[in-house]
Amino acid sequence: MNLNTDWTIFLSDELNKDYFIELQNFIDNEYKTETIFPLYDNIFRAFNLLPLSEVKVVIIGQDPYHGLNQANGLAFSVSSKAKIPPSLKNIYKELVDDIGCEYPANGNLEKWAKEGVLLINTVLTVRESQANSHKNMGWERFTDVVISKLANKFEHIVFILWGSPAHKKENLIDESKHLIIKSFHPSPLSAYRGFFGSKPFSKTNRYLVSNSLEPIDWCLSAERTLL
Repeated sequence: MNLNTDWTIFLSDELNKDYFIELQNFIDNEYKTETIFPLYDNIFRAFNLLPLSEVKVVIIGQDPYHGLNQANGLAFSVSSKAKIPPSLKNIYKELVDDIGCEYPANGNLEKWAKEGVLLINTVLTVRESQANSHKNMGWERFTDVVISKLANKFEHIVFILWGSPAHKKENLIDESKHLIIKSFHPSPLSAYRGFFGSKPFSKTNRYLVSNSLEPIDWCLSAERTLL
């Protein structure tokens, strides 16, 4: 599993712990024997696209999409040519309603990563067609450390927690230093129970601006691409 230099240094203590070595051995074996998503080289893509010092927002979901050609290493994101999944459709509906962006043409959220948004799930890998199949294997402990270390080292990060697995991270974050926005998961099973109308995008930008930080340009391309 490839993690870039600044994140490796930041997380070095954790990467050398017994549980993480066991997790890595488990993951390596899974990729050899099962169909696992995302691609092996994309497990840490959310980190590798975003320098540690540029993190403004952390969006936390559950686990990766478990369908073929969906998960690409960024939570909720798919490649530009993939069909937009139902959860992401609901995120886009809220994006349009909240800040008036045009409805995006594809599901690639790479632009958000480059704007300063760390898009991670509580669990970073999954077996094909088996949601939560890598639950309780060590990823939750790892992502706990990511959240707590970011919360302790920096100030004025917005943590957006979507769904009950993400809500469990709330106690790792000092609300006197950061903003927490939490709601139900954008899945069609729960979006109408409090995700719609939660206005995470405008709330995030108001908080960033109030702390003299550049807001996120959340709007994505409404033009179709062949990429």
